[in-house]
Amino acid sequence: MRLLKLYVVMSVAVLIGSADIASGQDNGAGTILIEAQTLAKTKLRIKNKDPQLQPALKRLIREADRALTKGPYSVTDKQKVAPSGDKHDYASYGRYWWPDPDKSDGMPYIRRDGETNPGSQSAKESDRSRIESLSTHTETLGLAYYLTGNEKYAEKAAELLRVWFLNPATRMNPNLNHAQCRPGHDDGTKSGVLDGRMMTRALEGSLLIAGSSALSAEEREGLKAWVGEYFHWLQTAKLPLQEAAATNNHGTFFDAQAMYFALYSGNKEEAVRIAEEAIQGRILSQINPDGSMPEELARTRPQFYSNYNLHAMFIVAHLANKVGVDLWNAGDARLRAGLDFLAPYADPNEPWPHDTIRENDRMNMFPILLMADRAYPEGNYLQMVEKLPPSGRAIRRENLVFPLMR
Repeated sequence: MRLLKLYVVMSVAVLIGSADIASGQDNGAGTILIEAQTLAKTKLRIKNKDPQLQPALKRLIREADRALTKGPYSVTDKQKVAPSGDKHDYASYGRYWWPDPDKSDGMPYIRRDGETNPGSQSAKESDRSRIESLSTHTETLGLAYYLTGNEKYAEKAAELLRVWFLNPATRMNPNLNHAQCRPGHDDGTKSGVLDGRMMTRALEGSLLIAGSSALSAEEREGLKAWVGEYFHWLQTAKLPLQEAAATNNHGTFFDAQAMYFALYSGNKEEAVRIAEEAIQGRILSQINPDGSMPEELARTRPQFYSNYNLHAMFIVAHLANKVGVDLWNAGDARLRAGLDFLAPYADPNEPWPHDTIRENDRMNMFPILLMADRAYPEGNYLQMVEKLPPSGRAIRRENLVFPLMR
């Protein structure tokens, strides 16, 4: 056990280095969310054939090789056009909404809580699976290119980006007006705005392949312009404004994606505003002094949603640090209180004290604890990593880079 503990602490310590997260100083790739300093150190360790990174690296390369055979993806691929009638509009449908069997046309749909309508997840009707595949595969390919230098990964990532964001025949309009539709009720809901967070992973992929010529300078400007339009929609349209007002993880993840898109499009002023407003609007309003999150504890899966929200808050704090706003210690250190409330339950032997309909995957704490160690190095949060299953830790992508969007 002593040797295992030493191995865990040393390996993670080497991974994250000695720099303080509060310094905001990154080296290496010009990424926005992924910590570039850690990324550069990982690349050097891989070059030196560090055996501790091999399980995660091998898994990444397997996933990148699979991604080479997938896509490209476009919102124009679906057979059911968005309610707007524009084939370039993204559309997805509420998971638990079904045609009313007592109505000839099935309208309006009725809710069957906990029962997934297969049509809502069908690629023939919904873009939900496409936006997830685009984002996951582009991030994977970009990271594989950065760490190996193999151009085939950059070329494929560029193809995915080009088809989804840029090509006039296939590009997505920069809005989510028709996300999580409920037929017969509305043409899109505020909760569907959460789908947009996944595009940050694709855009990180575009930054990871900056060393390649796979994307032209004109195409990179095109991506920046698309993101600028999407950010404008986030700040002005009805659905995102409703989502921004959410008092739980939806509001926090709104901030996470809004800050990212502000930074990608070069709008630092708005990123600062979002960061400063998060102190009262997210941290103090959502986390009690004892670290509990009432909105998340009220859910049927309170541990999952508490972890989910804390992860989003950590992402916001990480991005805020890039524009000179310290959220890690703001608001009476309430963010750390939230961490300390949840951290003990990384241990599978520590029973969760609240009712839940399904056991939470304790590995959800792994990326949170890595970020916590950078933010609060005196807290010995790496010791809690040891409580997590060794086999599960070894293959996680966070061994190579972090943070990552959930």
